[in-house]
Amino acid sequence: MKSTRILSIAAGIAMLPALSSCNYNSLVEKDQAVNQSWAEVENQYQRRADLIPNLVATVKGYAAHEEETFQKVTEARAKATSVNITADQLDEASLRKFQEAQNELTGALKSLLAVSEAYPDLKANENFKDLQVQLEGTENRVTTARGRYTEAVQDFNTTIKKFPTTIYAGWFGFKERPQFQAQAGAERAPEVKF
Repeated sequence: MKSTRILSIAAGIAMLPALSSCNYNSLVEKDQAVNQSWAEVENQYQRRADLIPNLVATVKGYAAHEEETFQKVTEARAKATSVNITADQLDEASLRKFQEAQNELTGALKSLLAVSEAYPDLKANENFKDLQVQLEGTENRVTTARGRYTEAVQDFNTTIKKFPTTIYAGWFGFKERPQFQAQAGAERAPEVKF
């Protein structure tokens, strides 16, 4: 019994160099980079969701009869903020569900901003202009965060597919991470009519 235990410990110690050469630590670092990048994506989407009530309230003061638009924005925001995924839960289906909710919110925001075009006083309102600038900045941050996530996932997925790491990655439970997909119809240029 004692000799078996000593042999097991000796075998474990002998395997340490082999395990270190399989880049386990590198896989952990890359996995954590993906997790951190995903957290930043969520953070930026949350920032956008936090700005929306103020934007709706500002527009509502000028365009009270646009209730349907306000309702759509409010519903889309509620749906988008209810779809929460941790980095550990990321798979193709959950990422698609998250992305669909965010795309719905983006469409609702576009409708809200289109409503503002009909109200010159609203467009001149400092609160509205400030919120519009903040929202635009947030959209840029979302794009940047998604880009960084995409890069981290690409690096991680490439690493776990390379030989011999692919063997060890499976042993340690490292699985391919999902990427964002383009919105349906994104391959077609939008029509501009004058």
